[in-house]
Amino acid sequence: MSASPGAGGMRRPLLVMVSGKPWDGVRGADRHLTDQLVRWTRVLWVDPPVSPATPARHRPGVGRLLRPRLAAAGPGVLRLTPVALPGLSRPGIRAATWPTVRAQLRWALRRLGDRPRAVVVCSLDDVLGRWGDDVVDVLYGTDDWVAGAELMGLDRRWLEGQERRALDRADLVVAVTPALARRWADLGAEPLLIPNGCDPGTYADVDDAPAPADAAVLPGPVAGLIGRITARIDIDLLEAVVDEGLSLLAVGPRDTAWEPERWAALAGRPGVLHVDGVPFAELPRWMRMIDVGLTPYADTAFNRSSFPLKTMEYLAAGRAAVGTGLPATRWLADHTDGLVRIAEPAEFASAARAAAEQPRTAELVARRRAAAARHSWAERAHRLATAVGVTVPLADADAGTGEKESVW
Repeated sequence: MSASPGAGGMRRPLLVMVSGKPWDGVRGADRHLTDQLVRWTRVLWVDPPVSPATPARHRPGVGRLLRPRLAAAGPGVLRLTPVALPGLSRPGIRAATWPTVRAQLRWALRRLGDRPRAVVVCSLDDVLGRWGDDVVDVLYGTDDWVAGAELMGLDRRWLEGQERRALDRADLVVAVTPALARRWADLGAEPLLIPNGCDPGTYADVDDAPAPADAAVLPGPVAGLIGRITARIDIDLLEAVVDEGLSLLAVGPRDTAWEPERWAALAGRPGVLHVDGVPFAELPRWMRMIDVGLTPYADTAFNRSSFPLKTMEYLAAGRAAVGTGLPATRWLADHTDGLVRIAEPAEFASAARAAAEQPRTAELVARRRAAAARHSWAERAHRLATAVGVTVPLADADAGTGEKESVW
């Protein structure tokens, strides 16, 4: 089943994206892919289930729900927010959670009067293998969830069982990093590698974006950390960067349980500014202020199988990028003409300074942006769409459809 955007009035194929994050949460790979997939498919986005007991203030854009909610989220996207029992993630109760979610997804599909071309599941939750032989079940590995069991507070053995079942039920297995692809291949799968990408257009005018007043007080050169601030970050490296004499601009929500005393001390130092999460559309304003973007991830099993979004976004903004030697960062360095600098912990701060002080010439900015453009989310989404049987030329995806009206 395939269709071109608007071709002969044909309705575009339907893809279900079962996400690990709500539509209006932090933008991950699944949201970026969806933003591109809607150029030639329709998408039914499925939020993580919510409990009726969850206060409305904790569900922005949704509020307190007593029944599933199906509503438009944007051009070409409908959003299903399922409802489950209170304590939905607890052992015992969670046995009922995903049958309930599947039932609500079937309800939504009946209301649409359509069958999906594919169901893409961005977790190990029990969703795959339930939709019929004509539907492509896709396990989309955005992270190595088993390696992150401790970080997520989940039982590793239980996750290993979930992983085996998901791999068995999937028609297509997608991994975002070579490390995760290798591990899943060792378990008998044949993963398709689709690394994370970037949206070059978001940062095309970054140097003309209005500078935020708060960041204007930082003396240059400025090192930037854009994204969630959690235990995945090696705080030693951030402290070393400031000790090296660089200013530090950190933009993103912080896990308050992670290094509270050390983070407070770091954030209180001269030349350091932390701004909590900002809307995605405002990121160019903050990206404008930095000379080098940092990906200072700790060397953990979870990080070794992850693919940081931020590194490619630094290049898309024309900024230098320095990261620790994770497999995904090394892959990026190899596939961006060496424009991503790899630094071991002992040299991280000096590498950041050297990158920040490199003259940002028009030629160098153009090279960085060209490298990022080869790894756009449009290209990644096209590969996924092709893998599930939706055939649209990449040129059509890159050009867009120009359509703003509903395609439902």
